[in-house]
This record gives sequence, structure tokens and C-alpha cells, in this order.
Amino acid sequence: MTTADPDQVKRWRLILGKDSQENLSGCCTGGCVLTDEELQMDEALGAIYAGDSDEELTRDEWESPTGHGHGAVKGRVFPRVAKWLGQIRQFFPKDVVVLLQKDAIERKGMKQLLFEPELLAEVEPSVDLASMILTLKNLVPEKAKAAAREVVRKAVEEVRKRLESQFTQAIRGALNRNVHSPFRSLPNLDWPRTIRRNLKNYSPVIKTIVPEHISFFSRQQRQNQWNIIIAMDQSGSMATSLIYGGIMGAILASIPAVETHVVAFNHEDVVDLTEHCSDPVDLLFGVQLGGAEDYWKATCYCERFMHTPAKTLYILLADLHDTSPNESRFVKKMEALLEGGLKAVTLLAISDQGQPSYNERLAEKLSSMGMPCFGCTPDHLPDMLAAALKGLDMQQFAQAQKPRSEKR
Repeated sequence: MTTADPDQVKRWRLILGKDSQENLSGCCTGGCVLTDEELQMDEALGAIYAGDSDEELTRDEWESPTGHGHGAVKGRVFPRVAKWLGQIRQFFPKDVVVLLQKDAIERKGMKQLLFEPELLAEVEPSVDLASMILTLKNLVPEKAKAAAREVVRKAVEEVRKRLESQFTQAIRGALNRNVHSPFRSLPNLDWPRTIRRNLKNYSPVIKTIVPEHISFFSRQQRQNQWNIIIAMDQSGSMATSLIYGGIMGAILASIPAVETHVVAFNHEDVVDLTEHCSDPVDLLFGVQLGGAEDYWKATCYCERFMHTPAKTLYILLADLHDTSPNESRFVKKMEALLEGGLKAVTLLAISDQGQPSYNERLAEKLSSMGMPCFGCTPDHLPDMLAAALKGLDMQQFAQAQKPRSEKR
């Protein structure tokens, strides 16, 4: 066959690697000839995906020179890695760069090289990379600590910018939203009510609503209308989830309408990180990843903050793999707290793609007691928080969030 689209053939060549060159060359007129730029792209992909994808490269292999220093790090001995980082940033969009970096770390043993400050300055910050750094932070040499912290800060700030307005709007929408005011302020504009009142004024000419009556919520906002406690399981499998938990705690701590407490725990210690909420990076670096879990101990510690159970939301960020000697005492403790009016939810171990990993047996037990367990992408967390603060039935809310196929 010689009638295939040459561009499509070259795409398949880049996907399948050098081993496909001979077979694909006969698929189009003129063969499959890659340009110099495409050859560099092929080299960057081949560094991660050529051969056995599970075979890690040695440090010497990563450090070996591969030619001229495209994007090389000056004065260092990592020309191959520096060149590779430069190539992927040049040829691929940001989301693909993040994926390639993750695969390089997990498949090809590049994690040791992330402890070089010059290389850390070249990587694309991401939540996965930040979680890797937090997991290995005690191994980071002194010379690279500042650079490692900066990567985590950039990743955190990117997520915080994405979620902050959503959380703020969710809380504003949940608290004191029946009180309206004559004072006009854009942040307090009641969009749903304004739209409903002016639907009759829709103009087909300009294809929009012409508002005559605009409603605003009251600017009056009491302090600490709700108490939100975030308890974060700091076992090693929770690294990515802890980043979102820390960011959520920092955002909530900045909102006057809620009292916020953030604690991290394992089977030995419970650490109150609330004082670090002003800086989520400080909060995250205060977490000591690793160890087993004891949810009963963590909940007993957090009980001191539950001064008004009916206005308290307890968020347990965990995979529910309780390794304490007696799991049942945690279940009994939660049963008693829920009967006392406490609202509680479990946020299961989550990734940015919303893939939950958890103990299904304990999750079902907690859900049946009235403590629903959510596995969702971070973008859905504000909706969950708003539903809890509005006093909605969290079981029904959880059911409503499931895909239609799961409800049948």
C-alpha cells in the first residue's frame, strides 16, 4: 500500500518507535522520512518508551552525553537529562510534558536526578511531581532543598488558583444566602435570583437578558458559622491526596465564615498543622509521609475541636486501610459522633484524574452509618462542601454524583 497519508504514517512511526520504521516505510509514497525536528522528538520519546518500559536506566546512562547540548545544564554532568528536558518542553504541550516526566521518574529511575537544583529548575511543576518530592523530601540533599520546595510551591499555586474561587463561591452560596441587601456589590450579586426575575426581559435582538431588577446578598457575614476539620492520613499512598487536602485547608482557613482545623496522622502521632494554613507549602512539608494508620486515634484528637457538632463538618482524607489493632473502635466512635449531630464525610485517596483507591468494606460500613465516602476529582470538592454546609442529605448527594451506570 502506497496511498496512506504521509503525516499519519509519521505519527504512527513516532508512536510505535524505531522498530516500526521498516514496515511503515512501505505505507506511503517516498517512505517514512522524519524531519530533523521529528527525529529529536523521536529521541525524546525513545528515552522513556523504547525497549522494556519497566527497565530503569542507571544513573550513568542518564548522565551519559548524547551529542550537542540542546538545553544542557551549564557546569553540570547531566547533559542527557538536560537535553531530554529541553526537548520535551520544546516539542510537546504542558500536559504531555507532565506525563512524560512522570513516566521518566516511575519507569526509568530518574528520581535521583530530581535532587539536582539545576535540573529541578528545568522541570514542569505538577501535582504528581510535587507528591514525589514530598515522599522523598528527607532524602533531598541540602543543595537541592530550595529548588525542590519551589517546584512544590509552583504546583500548589497552580491548583490553588484553580480551586480557590470555586471554594469561596461554594461557601458563600451555602451560608446566609436567604438574606438580601440593597447594597450593591459584584461579589455579592445573586445571579440565579437576578436571572429568574428578568427572564421576561429577554431580547431576541441582542440575544441576552436585559436586567431591570438586580438582587444582592447581604454583606453581613458572621465569624465562624461553621467548623471544618480536615484529618489527613499521612501514609505513603496518600501523597497526592495530601496536596489537595493541604490546599483545601489553606483556602478554607482564609474564609472568615468558617473555623478551620487541619491535622495529619499515622498510627503513632497526630500533628496539628492549623498554624501553617497560611502557607500550604509549609503545611505540606510539615507532613511526615509514611507509617500505618489509626483512624480512632486521629478522630479522638479531633474531637476536641467539635464544640458545636451540628455546625461541624469532619472531613477524613484517607484510603480507609486502618492498620490499628481494633478497627471496630473507630467505627463505634464515628457512630456516636454522628448520633450527636456531627456531619462527616470521607474523601478517599484521589488523584487529579479522580481514580479512588480505598478499603471498600470499611467504606460501605461508614456510608451505611451516615458518613458517605467520596472518590472524586478535586474540582468536585467545592460542590461536596457546599452540599454539606447547606444541610443536604449527603447520602443522596453521593448517590447523585455517581455515573448513571452505577445507579442501575
